[in-house]
Amino acid sequence: MKLALCTDVLAGLSFTAMLDKVKSYGISGVEMTAGGWSPCPHVKTEELLTSPEKLEQFRKELSEREMRIVALNCSGNPLAPGDLGEMHTKSSYRAVELAGKLGVKKIVMMSGLPGGSPDDRIPNWITSTISWPDYMPEVIDYQWNEVAIPWWKEFVKHARQHGIEQIAIEEFPCQLVYNPSTLLRLRNAVDEMIGINLDPSHLIAMGADPIAAARKLEGIVFHVHGKDARIERGLADIDGLMEYQPVTNTKTRTWNYVAVGCGQDLKWWREFFSVLRMTGYDGDVSLEMEDLTMSVEAGLQTSIDALNMTISR
Repeated sequence: MKLALCTDVLAGLSFTAMLDKVKSYGISGVEMTAGGWSPCPHVKTEELLTSPEKLEQFRKELSEREMRIVALNCSGNPLAPGDLGEMHTKSSYRAVELAGKLGVKKIVMMSGLPGGSPDDRIPNWITSTISWPDYMPEVIDYQWNEVAIPWWKEFVKHARQHGIEQIAIEEFPCQLVYNPSTLLRLRNAVDEMIGINLDPSHLIAMGADPIAAARKLEGIVFHVHGKDARIERGLADIDGLMEYQPVTNTKTRTWNYVAVGCGQDLKWWREFFSVLRMTGYDGDVSLEMEDLTMSVEAGLQTSIDALNMTISR
């Protein structure tokens, strides 16, 4: 396994300054956003697609630093009703086209989340039993069979045309795919090009075990995020893990994203990577640093140190 960095954490730096900063950490792989929710601070997708000169300069800056793109990320909600879904669909398609020009074979995404019916104006995440109220089964059927599966079948065709080999879907809350079972449902209905971007922080925050998930998903872990979460003692015990407070309210939330090693200890991380390696994953681990309890630099260095001590090489 090799350590890479999700570069949005360095959004305040220019593209070249960001590459130099990543290099200074001893890291030679980057995962950069090219669509979706992110402002894409380091990848100007439309400029690179329309200007051969800018595309060549972009490649040159990477090559001069012996830096490789491990994946382009276009996480968003292309299944959302209205303008948002249309905008994220377009940016996802364009990210794939850029990946093709750059020779990048892997895209990291989220599944998206539709509304609950053709008349809904906002996405609708069903997290309780469909047994009651009686309108719930119709919502799930609409979201999967009328929106998600048809969209993904068309998107996979487009991705294949541009040389994409793997689409790694992150199991993120408030998405149709938010755990291993929903990932497998989409993969089985659409195409084997779809696998998971296994981000342990999200499973931890939902009360699941990422190590057990790694075993369950043997052979279809396409990408891994090095990201930790901490269940907050004395708070989660009272209110549970269904948390909607802003991520900035770190002192009162029942769980928080934290630097690697500040949620699960290093023994846990060694086991996680050992099981991933045992079940066939030997790819990149992209550090995604979103700890708001410390400075960006402290969070990055803490996480890099922890990952360097635990990744199976």
